[in-house]
Amino acid sequence: MADAKVIPFDDDRSRARRRPDRPEEPSGPGSGTAAVRALPGALEEPAGAEEEAPGPSGGGTDRPAWERRLASGLAFLRRRVTGEYEVDEFGYDAELTDQVLMSLLRPLYEKYFRVEVKGVENIPEKGGALIVANHSGTLPLDGLMMQVAVHDRHPAGRHLRLLAADLVFVLPVVNELARKAGHTLACAEDAERLLRAGELVGVMPEGFKGIGKPFSERYKLQRFGRGGFVSTALRAGVPIVPCSIVGAEEIYPMVGNAKTLARLLGLPYVPITPTFPWLGPLGMLPLPTKWTIQFGEPIPTDAYPPEAAEDPMLMFNLTDQVREQIQHTLYKLLVQRRSVFF
Repeated sequence: MADAKVIPFDDDRSRARRRPDRPEEPSGPGSGTAAVRALPGALEEPAGAEEEAPGPSGGGTDRPAWERRLASGLAFLRRRVTGEYEVDEFGYDAELTDQVLMSLLRPLYEKYFRVEVKGVENIPEKGGALIVANHSGTLPLDGLMMQVAVHDRHPAGRHLRLLAADLVFVLPVVNELARKAGHTLACAEDAERLLRAGELVGVMPEGFKGIGKPFSERYKLQRFGRGGFVSTALRAGVPIVPCSIVGAEEIYPMVGNAKTLARLLGLPYVPITPTFPWLGPLGMLPLPTKWTIQFGEPIPTDAYPPEAAEDPMLMFNLTDQVREQIQHTLYKLLVQRRSVFF
């Protein structure tokens, strides 16, 4: 099996994005970035796929929709087998993410959590930006739903590159999928490089303190660290976009933590919820809460001089500003929502 081509990270092709409803451009036989609509029977069918395209005379028909999907699926598989696809230096596979991973997450996003997105216009149409969000839910589903929200709702169909904890990259299978989906280790060097290349980068500064906090502290932001994300944004000269996520706190109400077992397993926590571990594997099913994701007004950083990234007082003030904006929006969304599930 041939190896996938590795393209330079700053290659424009690595940042090309397509929305699910955007028509595809023709590609040559050797193109590794040609987007594929769907694998037959597995991925979503584009809008209007049931309608048969008119023939050359205007009255005839082209190939049936199922034949087009089959041909696209077979072409996708051929590129996978022969290695005629491209990944960037971080391991990001744009075609696999757009056509497979996003399609697998979309039913969870649209049907199960019924995510409502607000303020997506606050995300720049091009260029780098750092999206900073609250973190919750015991399992990091909030980051994945935010990734789908940006990809599907933004007018430019942009892709969000998430910064993940080192635990993600030591787990088998999860490590490979995270790399393919464009995620990378949460370190300043990788984040700055992505931002300077014009990518959208997502970070959740609360880390395990946020995702593993007890249900009694839901929607109360934990400490945002030492402001490393602000320093990174200042050095790259990109705006900071606060993001507030409501609904994730209730998917796994964490009422306890098996700390001894967590230490034995080398995990930050082992959650105890009303359904887990009492119902076994069934208890791992998240509750179908109604989600809202709101992107706030961006906070510009390009007006600050380069040495501002070394000013601890400025980093503290900007960090506090971002945190307060997220917390205020969380409270506002909680007041507005009718129910946890509707």
